Amino acid sequence: MKELAGRLTALDPDAGAAVRVIAYFDRLSESRAGLEALVRGAAVLAGVPALLVDAERRVRVRVEADGTRRDSGAPPDPGWPSAALTPGGAAALWLERAEAAPSVVDAVILERAAGAVRLVLDRTRGRAAVEDPALVETVLDPGAPEAARLHAARGLGLDPAGTARALAPLDGPPMVVAGRADAGLPNRWSSNGLSTGRASAGSPAGRSNAGPPTGRNKGGFPTGPSNGGLPTGQAHAGSPAGRSNAGPPTGRNKDGLPTGPSNGGLSTAQAHAGSPTGRNNAGPPTTQADSGRPTGRTDAGLPSGRTDADPLTARALPGLPDGRVGVGPEVPVLELPRSWAEARTALRFTAEGTALDPGPKVVHADELGGVALLAGLVAPGAEAPADVQALEAAGASTPWLLATLHAVISTTSLRAAAAEINVHHSTLQDRLSHAEHLLGWPLRTPQGRLRLQLALAMRHLARP
Repeated sequence: MKELAGRLTALDPDAGAAVRVIAYFDRLSESRAGLEALVRGAAVLAGVPALLVDAERRVRVRVEADGTRRDSGAPPDPGWPSAALTPGGAAALWLERAEAAPSVVDAVILERAAGAVRLVLDRTRGRAAVEDPALVETVLDPGAPEAARLHAARGLGLDPAGTARALAPLDGPPMVVAGRADAGLPNRWSSNGLSTGRASAGSPAGRSNAGPPTGRNKGGFPTGPSNGGLPTGQAHAGSPAGRSNAGPPTGRNKDGLPTGPSNGGLSTAQAHAGSPTGRNNAGPPTTQADSGRPTGRTDAGLPSGRTDADPLTARALPGLPDGRVGVGPEVPVLELPRSWAEARTALRFTAEGTALDPGPKVVHADELGGVALLAGLVAPGAEAPADVQALEAAGASTPWLLATLHAVISTTSLRAAAAEINVHHSTLQDRLSHAEHLLGWPLRTPQGRLRLQLALAMRHLARP
Protein backbone atom coordinates (compact mmCIF):
# COMPACT_ATOMS: atom_id res chain seq x y z
CA MET A 1 0.00 0.00 0.00
CA LYS A 2 2.85 2.41 0.79
CA GLU A 3 4.48 1.70 -2.59
CA LEU A 4 1.15 2.26 -4.37
CA ALA A 5 0.62 5.50 -2.50
CA GLY A 6 4.08 6.70 -3.46
CA ARG A 7 3.52 5.95 -7.14
CA LEU A 8 0.10 7.62 -7.13
CA THR A 9 1.49 10.68 -5.37
CA ALA A 10 3.95 11.16 -8.21
CA LEU A 11 1.07 11.12 -10.69
CA ASP A 12 -1.70 12.75 -8.63
CA PRO A 13 -1.01 14.06 -5.10
CA ASP A 14 -4.71 13.88 -4.16
CA ALA A 15 -4.97 10.25 -5.23
CA GLY A 16 -1.86 9.34 -3.26
CA ALA A 17 -3.18 11.13 -0.18
CA ALA A 18 -6.52 9.33 -0.53
CA VAL A 19 -4.79 5.94 -0.56
CA ARG A 20 -2.87 6.84 2.60
CA VAL A 21 -6.13 7.89 4.27
CA ILE A 22 -7.67 4.52 3.45
CA ALA A 23 -4.65 2.66 4.82
CA TYR A 24 -4.67 4.80 7.98
CA PHE A 25 -8.30 4.05 8.89
CA ASP A 26 -7.88 0.39 7.96
CA ARG A 27 -5.12 0.18 10.58
CA LEU A 28 -7.31 1.85 13.19
CA SER A 29 -10.19 -0.55 12.46
CA GLU A 30 -7.91 -3.58 12.64
CA SER A 31 -6.67 -2.44 16.06
CA ARG A 32 -10.31 -1.97 17.23
CA ALA A 33 -9.75 1.70 17.95
CA GLY A 34 -12.51 3.57 19.77
CA LEU A 35 -14.67 6.49 18.73
CA GLU A 36 -12.38 9.21 19.99
CA ALA A 37 -9.34 7.74 18.22
CA LEU A 38 -11.27 7.63 14.94
CA VAL A 39 -12.54 11.21 15.27
CA ARG A 40 -9.03 12.32 16.24
CA GLY A 41 -7.63 10.68 13.12
CA ALA A 42 -10.16 12.51 10.94
CA ALA A 43 -9.34 15.85 12.57
CA VAL A 44 -5.57 15.49 12.30
CA LEU A 45 -5.70 14.20 8.73
CA ALA A 46 -8.01 17.00 7.60
CA GLY A 47 -6.24 19.71 9.57
CA VAL A 48 -9.56 21.01 10.98
CA PRO A 49 -11.71 20.02 14.00
CA ALA A 50 -13.89 16.94 13.52
CA LEU A 51 -17.26 16.44 15.21
CA LEU A 52 -19.23 13.20 15.66
CA VAL A 53 -22.90 13.64 16.58
CA ASP A 54 -25.34 10.78 17.18
CA ALA A 55 -28.24 12.26 19.15
CA GLU A 56 -30.19 9.01 19.35
CA ARG A 57 -27.36 7.24 21.14
CA ARG A 58 -26.27 10.36 23.06
CA VAL A 59 -22.83 10.32 21.48
CA ARG A 60 -21.01 13.58 20.84
CA VAL A 61 -17.23 13.68 20.29
CA ARG A 62 -15.29 16.72 19.06
CA VAL A 63 -11.52 16.77 18.50
CA GLU A 64 -9.38 19.74 17.47
CA ALA A 65 -6.94 19.62 14.55
CA ASP A 66 -4.03 19.16 16.99
CA GLY A 67 -5.61 15.97 18.42
CA THR A 68 -7.00 17.57 21.59
CA ARG A 69 -10.52 16.61 22.55
CA ARG A 70 -12.62 19.70 23.19
CA ASP A 71 -16.36 19.00 23.21
CA SER A 72 -18.86 21.73 22.45
CA GLY A 73 -22.62 21.88 22.65
CA ALA A 74 -22.91 24.08 19.55
CA PRO A 75 -24.83 22.45 16.68
CA PRO A 76 -22.91 21.62 13.50
CA ASP A 77 -22.98 24.16 10.69
CA PRO A 78 -24.98 22.79 7.73
CA GLY A 79 -22.29 24.18 5.46
CA TRP A 80 -19.58 21.91 6.88
CA PRO A 81 -18.70 18.80 4.87
CA SER A 82 -20.17 15.70 6.52
CA ALA A 83 -20.90 12.01 6.09
CA ALA A 84 -23.96 10.28 7.55
CA LEU A 85 -23.27 7.12 9.52
CA THR A 86 -26.21 5.42 7.79
CA PRO A 87 -27.96 6.44 4.55
CA GLY A 88 -30.54 9.08 5.36
CA GLY A 89 -29.71 8.97 9.07
CA ALA A 90 -29.28 11.99 11.33
CA ALA A 91 -26.06 10.75 12.94
CA ALA A 92 -23.03 12.09 11.09
CA LEU A 93 -19.36 12.95 11.20
CA TRP A 94 -18.51 16.58 10.37
CA LEU A 95 -15.35 18.42 9.39
CA GLU A 96 -15.47 22.02 10.60
CA ARG A 97 -14.29 23.49 7.30
CA ALA A 98 -16.48 26.39 6.20
CA GLU A 99 -14.04 28.69 4.43
CA ALA A 100 -13.45 26.52 1.35
CA ALA A 101 -15.07 23.74 -0.62
CA PRO A 102 -14.21 20.25 0.63
CA SER A 103 -11.41 18.49 -1.22
CA VAL A 104 -11.27 14.96 -2.57
CA VAL A 105 -9.15 14.02 0.42
CA ASP A 106 -11.79 15.43 2.80
CA ALA A 107 -14.42 13.26 1.14
CA VAL A 108 -12.28 10.14 1.56
CA ILE A 109 -11.53 11.01 5.19
CA LEU A 110 -15.24 11.40 5.96
CA GLU A 111 -16.24 8.22 4.15
CA ARG A 112 -13.62 6.00 5.77
CA ALA A 113 -13.94 7.52 9.25
CA ALA A 114 -17.76 7.39 9.21
CA GLY A 115 -17.67 3.74 8.17
CA ALA A 116 -15.25 2.87 10.96
CA VAL A 117 -17.31 4.83 13.51
CA ARG A 118 -20.47 3.01 12.45
CA LEU A 119 -18.80 -0.35 13.07
CA VAL A 120 -17.66 0.75 16.54
CA LEU A 121 -21.15 1.97 17.47
CA ASP A 122 -22.74 -1.25 16.24
CA ARG A 123 -20.21 -3.24 18.25
CA THR A 124 -20.27 -1.25 21.48
CA ARG A 125 -23.67 0.45 21.60
CA GLY A 126 -25.89 -2.58 21.05
CA ARG A 127 -27.25 -1.65 17.63
CA ALA A 128 -26.74 -5.05 16.04
CA ALA A 129 -29.91 -7.11 15.75
CA VAL A 130 -30.42 -9.88 18.26
CA GLU A 131 -31.54 -12.83 16.15
CA ASP A 132 -32.64 -15.25 18.90
CA PRO A 133 -35.89 -14.08 20.55
CA ALA A 134 -35.30 -16.53 23.41
CA LEU A 135 -32.26 -14.65 24.77
CA VAL A 136 -34.26 -12.25 26.94
CA GLU A 137 -36.53 -15.02 28.20
CA THR A 138 -33.50 -17.16 29.04
CA VAL A 139 -31.67 -14.46 30.95
CA LEU A 140 -34.83 -13.81 33.01
CA ASP A 141 -35.67 -17.48 33.64
CA PRO A 142 -34.77 -18.55 37.20
CA GLY A 143 -34.95 -22.20 36.13
CA ALA A 144 -32.39 -21.84 33.34
CA PRO A 145 -28.87 -23.11 34.10
CA GLU A 146 -26.36 -20.43 35.04
CA ALA A 147 -24.25 -21.23 31.97
CA ALA A 148 -27.28 -20.74 29.71
CA ARG A 149 -28.11 -17.40 31.30
CA LEU A 150 -24.51 -16.23 30.95
CA HIS A 151 -24.54 -17.24 27.29
CA ALA A 152 -27.81 -15.35 26.74
CA ALA A 153 -26.42 -12.29 28.51
CA ARG A 154 -23.37 -12.27 26.23
CA GLY A 155 -25.66 -12.63 23.23
CA LEU A 156 -27.49 -9.48 24.36
CA GLY A 157 -24.23 -7.60 24.72
CA LEU A 158 -24.44 -7.51 28.52
CA ASP A 159 -21.28 -7.72 30.60
CA PRO A 160 -21.64 -10.92 32.66
CA ALA A 161 -19.72 -9.21 35.46
CA GLY A 162 -21.85 -6.06 35.23
CA THR A 163 -25.35 -5.08 36.27
CA ALA A 164 -28.73 -4.84 34.55
CA ARG A 165 -32.43 -4.48 35.35
CA ALA A 166 -35.64 -5.97 33.99
CA LEU A 167 -38.70 -4.03 32.81
CA ALA A 168 -42.24 -5.39 32.83
CA PRO A 169 -44.49 -3.45 30.41
CA LEU A 170 -48.22 -4.09 30.69
CA ASP A 171 -48.59 -4.29 26.91
CA GLY A 172 -45.39 -5.71 25.50
CA PRO A 173 -42.65 -8.30 25.97
CA PRO A 174 -40.18 -8.32 28.86
CA MET A 175 -37.22 -5.98 28.48
CA VAL A 176 -33.65 -5.91 29.82
CA VAL A 177 -31.74 -2.69 30.49
CA ALA A 178 -27.98 -2.60 30.97
CA GLY A 179 -26.98 -1.14 34.32
CA ARG A 180 -25.94 2.51 34.37
CA ALA A 181 -23.03 1.69 36.61
CA ASP A 182 -21.41 0.03 33.60
CA ALA A 183 -22.37 2.37 30.78
CA GLY A 184 -23.48 5.95 30.37
CA LEU A 185 -27.01 5.08 29.27
CA PRO A 186 -28.71 1.73 28.88
CA ASN A 187 -28.99 -0.97 26.27
CA ARG A 188 -32.60 -2.07 25.97
CA TRP A 189 -33.66 -5.44 24.62
CA SER A 190 -37.10 -6.98 24.44
CA SER A 191 -38.00 -10.61 24.00
CA ASN A 192 -39.21 -10.00 20.45
CA GLY A 193 -35.55 -10.45 19.60
CA LEU A 194 -34.72 -6.89 18.55
CA SER A 195 -32.39 -4.46 20.25
CA THR A 196 -34.18 -1.19 20.90
CA GLY A 197 -30.94 0.70 21.16
CA ARG A 198 -28.22 1.65 23.51
CA ALA A 199 -27.27 5.21 24.32
CA SER A 200 -23.87 6.32 25.41
CA ALA A 201 -22.47 9.65 26.38
CA GLY A 202 -19.03 10.98 25.74
CA SER A 203 -15.93 9.17 24.62
CA PRO A 204 -15.18 5.45 24.31
CA ALA A 205 -14.71 3.58 27.55
CA GLY A 206 -11.12 4.14 28.34
CA ARG A 207 -7.94 4.74 26.42
CA SER A 208 -4.51 3.19 26.21
CA ASN A 209 -1.40 4.73 27.66
CA ALA A 210 -0.42 6.12 24.31
CA GLY A 211 -1.52 9.68 23.72
CA PRO A 212 -3.04 11.34 20.64
CA PRO A 213 -1.16 11.92 17.39
CA THR A 214 1.22 14.79 17.97
CA GLY A 215 2.99 15.24 14.66
CA ARG A 216 3.02 14.57 10.95
CA ASN A 217 5.39 12.69 8.69
CA LYS A 218 6.75 14.10 5.49
CA GLY A 219 3.61 12.94 3.69
CA GLY A 220 1.52 15.20 5.92
CA PHE A 221 -0.04 12.37 7.95
CA PRO A 222 -0.04 11.88 11.74
CA THR A 223 2.79 10.00 13.39
CA GLY A 224 0.70 9.14 16.47
CA PRO A 225 0.63 5.93 18.48
CA SER A 226 0.89 2.69 16.59
CA ASN A 227 -2.21 1.29 18.22
CA GLY A 228 -4.28 4.28 17.14
CA GLY A 229 -5.31 5.17 20.68
CA LEU A 230 -7.01 1.85 21.26
CA PRO A 231 -9.37 1.96 24.27
CA THR A 232 -8.46 -0.32 27.16
CA GLY A 233 -11.76 -0.47 29.03
CA GLN A 234 -11.65 2.30 31.58
CA ALA A 235 -14.87 2.36 33.53
CA HIS A 236 -17.33 5.18 33.20
CA ALA A 237 -16.97 7.75 35.93
CA GLY A 238 -20.64 8.54 36.32
CA SER A 239 -22.45 8.35 39.59
CA PRO A 240 -24.85 5.52 40.38
CA ALA A 241 -28.23 5.91 38.75
CA GLY A 242 -31.44 6.05 40.66
CA ARG A 243 -30.17 7.51 43.94
CA SER A 244 -32.83 9.59 45.60
CA ASN A 245 -31.98 13.20 46.47
CA ALA A 246 -34.91 13.86 48.70
CA GLY A 247 -34.29 13.97 52.42
CA PRO A 248 -36.46 12.70 55.30
CA PRO A 249 -39.53 14.50 56.62
CA THR A 250 -38.67 17.55 58.70
CA GLY A 251 -41.96 18.41 60.37
CA ARG A 252 -45.67 18.95 59.88
CA ASN A 253 -47.67 21.69 58.23
CA LYS A 254 -50.54 23.60 59.77
CA ASP A 255 -52.98 20.90 58.60
CA GLY A 256 -51.15 18.42 60.81
CA LEU A 257 -49.76 16.48 57.86
CA PRO A 258 -46.11 15.57 57.39
CA THR A 259 -44.09 17.89 55.20
CA GLY A 260 -42.10 14.99 53.74
CA PRO A 261 -43.00 11.60 52.28
CA SER A 262 -45.59 9.61 54.22
CA ASN A 263 -44.82 6.41 56.08
CA GLY A 264 -46.14 4.35 53.21
CA GLY A 265 -43.37 5.53 50.93
CA LEU A 266 -45.85 6.30 48.16
CA SER A 267 -45.87 10.09 48.28
CA THR A 268 -42.91 11.97 46.85
CA ALA A 269 -44.26 15.30 45.61
CA GLN A 270 -41.29 17.32 46.76
CA ALA A 271 -39.08 19.76 44.92
CA HIS A 272 -35.67 18.36 44.03
CA ALA A 273 -33.11 19.15 46.71
CA GLY A 274 -31.02 22.10 45.70
CA SER A 275 -33.19 22.97 42.68
CA PRO A 276 -35.90 25.59 42.18
CA THR A 277 -39.29 24.93 43.72
CA GLY A 278 -41.58 23.23 41.25
CA ARG A 279 -38.84 21.21 39.59
CA ASN A 280 -39.51 17.52 39.64
CA ASN A 281 -36.83 14.92 40.21
CA ALA A 282 -36.78 13.70 36.65
CA GLY A 283 -36.84 16.79 34.50
CA PRO A 284 -37.47 20.51 33.99
CA PRO A 285 -39.56 22.80 36.13
CA THR A 286 -43.31 22.35 35.85
CA THR A 287 -45.16 25.26 34.30
CA GLN A 288 -47.22 27.29 36.72
CA ALA A 289 -49.79 30.00 36.32
CA ASP A 290 -49.59 33.31 38.18
CA SER A 291 -51.62 31.83 41.00
CA GLY A 292 -48.84 29.34 41.67
CA ARG A 293 -50.94 26.39 40.62
CA PRO A 294 -49.56 24.00 38.04
CA THR A 295 -51.11 24.35 34.61
CA GLY A 296 -51.73 21.83 31.85
CA ARG A 297 -54.38 19.66 33.47
CA THR A 298 -56.84 17.18 32.07
CA ASP A 299 -60.59 17.61 32.34
CA ALA A 300 -60.55 15.32 35.35
CA GLY A 301 -58.34 17.75 37.26
CA LEU A 302 -55.27 15.54 36.91
CA PRO A 303 -52.01 17.02 35.65
CA SER A 304 -51.32 16.29 31.97
CA GLY A 305 -47.78 15.03 31.80
CA ARG A 306 -46.50 15.85 35.28
CA THR A 307 -44.68 13.14 37.17
CA ASP A 308 -43.55 14.89 40.32
CA ALA A 309 -46.74 14.00 42.14
CA ASP A 310 -46.59 10.37 41.12
CA PRO A 311 -44.99 8.35 43.89
CA LEU A 312 -42.37 6.28 42.10
CA THR A 313 -41.54 8.01 38.82
CA ALA A 314 -38.77 10.34 39.97
CA ARG A 315 -36.07 8.17 38.38
CA ALA A 316 -37.35 7.96 34.83
CA LEU A 317 -35.26 5.78 32.54
CA PRO A 318 -34.78 6.93 28.97
CA GLY A 319 -36.70 5.11 26.28
CA LEU A 320 -39.32 3.45 28.50
CA PRO A 321 -42.22 1.97 26.52
CA ASP A 322 -45.53 3.78 26.61
CA GLY A 323 -48.15 2.80 29.13
CA ARG A 324 -47.81 1.10 32.48
CA VAL A 325 -44.36 -0.29 33.30
CA GLY A 326 -42.87 -2.00 36.33
CA VAL A 327 -39.13 -1.36 36.74
CA GLY A 328 -37.03 -3.98 38.49
CA PRO A 329 -33.97 -3.13 40.60
CA GLU A 330 -30.49 -2.95 39.10
CA VAL A 331 -28.79 -6.24 39.97
CA PRO A 332 -25.83 -8.38 38.87
CA VAL A 333 -26.61 -9.97 35.51
CA LEU A 334 -27.00 -13.45 37.00
CA GLU A 335 -29.68 -12.08 39.36
CA LEU A 336 -31.91 -10.76 36.56
CA PRO A 337 -34.64 -13.33 37.35
CA ARG A 338 -35.06 -11.60 40.73
CA SER A 339 -35.23 -8.19 39.05
CA TRP A 340 -37.86 -9.56 36.67
CA ALA A 341 -39.99 -10.93 39.53
CA GLU A 342 -39.85 -7.59 41.35
CA ALA A 343 -40.60 -5.69 38.14
CA ARG A 344 -43.80 -7.72 37.73
CA THR A 345 -44.73 -6.88 41.31
CA ALA A 346 -44.08 -3.18 40.65
CA LEU A 347 -46.32 -3.39 37.57
CA ARG A 348 -49.24 -4.30 39.81
CA PHE A 349 -48.87 -0.97 41.63
CA THR A 350 -49.11 1.07 38.43
CA ALA A 351 -52.21 2.89 37.22
CA GLU A 352 -53.59 4.40 34.03
CA GLY A 353 -53.31 7.93 35.41
CA THR A 354 -56.96 8.78 34.68
CA ALA A 355 -59.77 10.10 36.87
CA LEU A 356 -61.09 6.55 37.35
CA ASP A 357 -57.65 5.03 37.84
CA PRO A 358 -55.34 7.73 39.28
CA GLY A 359 -51.73 6.93 40.06
CA PRO A 360 -48.30 6.53 38.47
CA LYS A 361 -47.82 4.73 35.17
CA VAL A 362 -44.23 3.79 36.06
CA VAL A 363 -43.30 2.22 39.40
CA HIS A 364 -39.77 1.27 40.52
CA ALA A 365 -39.66 -1.89 42.61
CA ASP A 366 -36.73 -0.70 44.70
CA GLU A 367 -38.73 2.34 45.84
CA LEU A 368 -41.73 0.36 47.09
CA GLY A 369 -39.99 -0.79 50.26
CA GLY A 370 -42.26 -2.63 52.65
CA VAL A 371 -45.34 -1.66 50.65
CA ALA A 372 -44.36 -4.42 48.20
CA LEU A 373 -45.41 -6.95 50.86
CA LEU A 374 -49.02 -6.01 50.13
CA ALA A 375 -48.70 -7.75 46.77
CA GLY A 376 -48.42 -11.10 48.56
CA LEU A 377 -51.55 -10.40 50.60
CA VAL A 378 -53.91 -9.17 47.87
CA ALA A 379 -54.46 -11.68 45.07
CA PRO A 380 -55.43 -10.33 41.63
CA GLY A 381 -59.10 -10.90 40.94
CA ALA A 382 -59.87 -12.16 44.46
CA GLU A 383 -62.38 -10.52 46.76
CA ALA A 384 -61.08 -7.05 47.54
CA PRO A 385 -60.44 -5.93 51.14
CA ALA A 386 -63.23 -3.99 52.84
CA ASP A 387 -61.51 -0.61 52.47
CA VAL A 388 -61.10 -1.19 48.73
CA GLN A 389 -64.77 -2.12 48.43
CA ALA A 390 -65.64 1.11 50.20
CA LEU A 391 -63.45 3.07 47.75
CA GLU A 392 -65.09 1.41 44.75
CA ALA A 393 -68.59 2.13 46.01
CA ALA A 394 -67.78 5.75 46.84
CA GLY A 395 -65.99 6.29 43.52
CA ALA A 396 -68.93 4.88 41.56
CA SER A 397 -71.29 7.46 43.08
CA THR A 398 -68.88 10.41 43.12
CA PRO A 399 -66.88 11.01 39.89
CA TRP A 400 -64.31 13.36 41.47
CA LEU A 401 -63.57 11.20 44.50
CA LEU A 402 -60.71 8.96 43.37
CA ALA A 403 -58.72 11.75 41.73
CA THR A 404 -59.19 13.91 44.82
CA LEU A 405 -58.08 11.17 47.20
CA HIS A 406 -55.02 10.40 45.08
CA ALA A 407 -54.04 14.08 45.23
CA VAL A 408 -54.37 14.00 49.02
CA ILE A 409 -51.99 11.03 49.42
CA SER A 410 -49.49 12.14 46.76
CA THR A 411 -48.86 15.70 47.96
CA THR A 412 -47.36 17.17 51.12
CA SER A 413 -50.31 19.24 52.37
CA LEU A 414 -54.00 19.80 51.78
CA ARG A 415 -53.24 23.12 50.09
CA ALA A 416 -50.85 21.34 47.74
CA ALA A 417 -53.53 18.73 47.07
CA ALA A 418 -56.04 21.49 46.23
CA ALA A 419 -53.54 22.98 43.79
CA GLU A 420 -52.89 19.54 42.34
CA ILE A 421 -56.53 19.11 41.28
CA ASN A 422 -57.04 22.84 40.63
CA VAL A 423 -59.71 23.51 43.24
CA HIS A 424 -59.91 26.01 46.09
CA HIS A 425 -58.70 24.87 49.50
CA SER A 426 -62.19 25.23 50.99
CA THR A 427 -63.62 23.13 48.16
CA LEU A 428 -61.15 20.37 48.98
CA GLN A 429 -62.19 20.52 52.64
CA ASP A 430 -65.82 20.06 51.61
CA ARG A 431 -64.87 17.16 49.35
CA LEU A 432 -62.94 15.47 52.13
CA SER A 433 -65.87 15.82 54.53
CA HIS A 434 -68.10 14.14 51.94
CA ALA A 435 -65.49 11.42 51.29
CA GLU A 436 -65.11 10.73 55.02
CA HIS A 437 -68.87 10.27 55.24
CA LEU A 438 -68.84 7.82 52.31
CA LEU A 439 -65.77 5.85 53.43
CA GLY A 440 -66.39 5.76 57.13
CA TRP A 441 -62.96 6.88 58.40
CA PRO A 442 -61.17 10.23 58.82
CA LEU A 443 -58.86 11.42 56.02
CA ARG A 444 -57.22 14.43 57.67
CA THR A 445 -55.27 12.60 60.34
CA PRO A 446 -51.95 10.80 59.81
CA GLN A 447 -53.58 7.46 60.59
CA GLY A 448 -56.48 8.10 58.23
CA ARG A 449 -54.18 9.29 55.46
CA LEU A 450 -52.01 6.15 55.79
CA ARG A 451 -55.13 3.98 55.71
CA LEU A 452 -56.20 5.77 52.54
CA GLN A 453 -52.79 5.22 50.95
CA LEU A 454 -52.93 1.51 51.66
CA ALA A 455 -56.50 1.26 50.38
CA LEU A 456 -55.59 2.95 47.08
CA ALA A 457 -52.53 0.71 46.70
CA MET A 458 -54.59 -2.43 47.41
CA ARG A 459 -57.16 -1.23 44.87
CA HIS A 460 -54.47 -1.51 42.18
CA LEU A 461 -53.36 -4.92 43.44
CA ALA A 462 -56.89 -6.34 43.47
CA ARG A 463 -57.37 -5.81 39.73
CA PRO A 464 -57.68 -9.08 37.76
